[in-house]
Amino acid sequence: MIFSAGLGTRLQPWTDSHPKALAEVNGKSLLQRNVLYLREAGIHDVIINVHHFPTQIMDSVNASDGWGSRITISDETGGLLETGGGLKKAAWYFSGEQDFVLMNVDILTDLNLRAMIAQHRQNTPLATLAVTQRTTSRYFLFDEHQRLRGWENTTTGETRPAGADRDSLSARAFSGIHVISTGLFPLLLREGKFSMVDVYLDLCAAHTIQSFDHSGSKFIDVGKPASIEAAGKLFG
Repeated sequence: MIFSAGLGTRLQPWTDSHPKALAEVNGKSLLQRNVLYLREAGIHDVIINVHHFPTQIMDSVNASDGWGSRITISDETGGLLETGGGLKKAAWYFSGEQDFVLMNVDILTDLNLRAMIAQHRQNTPLATLAVTQRTTSRYFLFDEHQRLRGWENTTTGETRPAGADRDSLSARAFSGIHVISTGLFPLLLREGKFSMVDVYLDLCAAHTIQSFDHSGSKFIDVGKPASIEAAGKLFG
């Protein structure tokens, strides 16, 4: 699943009249690039959620015949559900599957997705999260076994769960790519609009959620106009 529903406020004014998913890097939209990225890992069936200028996204998908993949639409025009709510709305799509990849449309990377999937299937956690050691303001916190134990915001000083032993944990920046067991769906007890970060923090004490560190890979969050130009230098 590719999250494509966001308002893209950081990419204004372009997103005042276009969806973030169709922002272009060297002539290819973010959505096209990530559909092709998933195809390189052998994934040809993709569901995308839409909200902001949804018709433009659907027209682009139809005009390109899904860039060679079978693309299904999850319609969130009635209201944005954030990452957790958006996934829960699309849960029906994964019926009968063992696991799946979830990613943000504004992430571009050359992370070895096949290796990440292989690690997930070997270790069988509830979810595997792509992370790096880059500098940011919000981090997931992992123990010595790469198991998720908490989260922190270095700007506000907030740590979750409150009182977590920060000194014994390693901070990693989340890359917006997950490999998830479909066993997660019965555990999605929140309703409406909610974040996957909250889901993972709800579950990490009782369930194994692991990291996949891809520090050294090409990676960029294409969230601002300046990052379009930077992405163009990284990805042809």
